[in-house]
Amino acid sequence: MAVAVVKQAGDGEEVPAAQKSEQDFRFYDNRQKYLMFVNTCSEKWVVAERVAREIGKLRPEPPAVRFFDAGMGDGTVLARVMRSMHEAFPRFPFYVAGKEISLEDVRLTLDKMPDRFFEHPETVLAVTNISYAEAPWLMPGRPEARERMVWKAVALKGDTTAEFERQILALQPFLARNWRTRVSEKTGSLVPETPTTLILYREDCGFLLDGIVPQRDRPRADFDLVIASQPFRLSAPTAFKAQRVLAPLARALRANGRLLGIHSAGNDPGLEIIQHVWPSEDPFTTSRYALLDATRKALGEEAERFRFDPLTSSEALFRYEMHTLPDEIDSETASIGTSTLLAAWNAATYVAQIDDERLARAMSGPAYLDATRKVLRKNGELWFNDESYVIVRKPDAH
Repeated sequence: MAVAVVKQAGDGEEVPAAQKSEQDFRFYDNRQKYLMFVNTCSEKWVVAERVAREIGKLRPEPPAVRFFDAGMGDGTVLARVMRSMHEAFPRFPFYVAGKEISLEDVRLTLDKMPDRFFEHPETVLAVTNISYAEAPWLMPGRPEARERMVWKAVALKGDTTAEFERQILALQPFLARNWRTRVSEKTGSLVPETPTTLILYREDCGFLLDGIVPQRDRPRADFDLVIASQPFRLSAPTAFKAQRVLAPLARALRANGRLLGIHSAGNDPGLEIIQHVWPSEDPFTTSRYALLDATRKALGEEAERFRFDPLTSSEALFRYEMHTLPDEIDSETASIGTSTLLAAWNAATYVAQIDDERLARAMSGPAYLDATRKVLRKNGELWFNDESYVIVRKPDAH
C-alpha cells in the first residue's frame, strides 16, 4: 500500500509558455508569507484530518504501507498523517516518500521525524527534490539527469529520538550542498541544481526493511494514497494541472490506490477581503469537476483503469480558520489588533495568490486594513473553503 501528498505550486515544476506572465512571480517561494500563513491558520491540521479519513479506506498489501508526499512543505501534514497511519496500522512496515524543493522545508520536515522513527520503527523515509511527474519513482526520466542524481541512504543507529535527531542534524551539510536551486531560464520557476534522493531508516530494522528500502536501479511507485493538496498555481491552465501533476500521480497508484486532491474553493470571507480591494478578482474558477475531466483526458486510454469521484458536496467541501484570541473579533467593543489584521490580510492574499506588485500598491494606504477589519467584524472570524476529490485505480488495473 502507498500514500502520496502534494503541496502548493512553486516547487520547481516546469510550466508552459502560456504561463509566461507568471515567470517573474514565484509566489510560494516567499518564506515570510508562507510561514505566517502556516502558523496563523489551521489549514495543515484540517488537511491532515481530511487525509486521515482516507486511511480507513485503504487496502494495504505486503510488504509495506506505501506513502508518498509530493510536496511536504514544513512537514506538518506529513507528520500528522504518519501518526494516523500508525494508529490504523501499528505493526505494518511503512514506506514514506516525499517531494520538496525547498531546503528550509526539508529541514523543518526532517526535524519532525525522530519521534516518527521512535514510535514506528518499521519506517523507511525517502525525500527527493525532482518533479511531480518523476518524484514518485525517486528518479529523473532524462538520462543526463539520472547520471547527475545524488542518491544517499542512511541507516540510523540507536533507538532513541535524541540519537535519531543528532544523526539527522548531521545531514545538514549534505542538504546544503544538494538542495540548492536555480531559476530556470526557460520558465522562470525554481528547479533543483542537483537531482537528489535521501533515504532514512533504522539500522536495527534493516533486516525487516530490506525489501522495502528503495533501490536506485529499481524505481518503483505503487502508492496506496496520493494527496495532492494545493499542488499548482490557481491561474495555471487546467490542462497543465492535469497533465503535469494529477495524471502522473494517478499513474503512481497501485490497484485500489487512492489519490485525494484538495484545492481552494473560494466563496468565503477570505475572498470577501480580496474583492473589497480588487472587486473583479476571483481566482477560484477551476472546479473539482473540471480537474477530474481534464485528468481523464490527460490519461487517455489509461483513464479506463481509474474511477473519478467528485464526491458529494458534504464530503468534498471543508473549511479551516485563522487562529484568533477569544472575543478578539466577534466582540463589538473589542479592538482588532494590527497583528491580527495583518495576519488576516496575509492569509487572504496568500490563498488568493496575489502577486507582490499588486500587494505593494494596495498596502500603500489604509484601505486594505479597513477592508480586512470590515470583513472580520461582519463574519466574526476568518475562514477559507477547500474542496476535495478522489481518483481510484481500479482493482487488477495496474
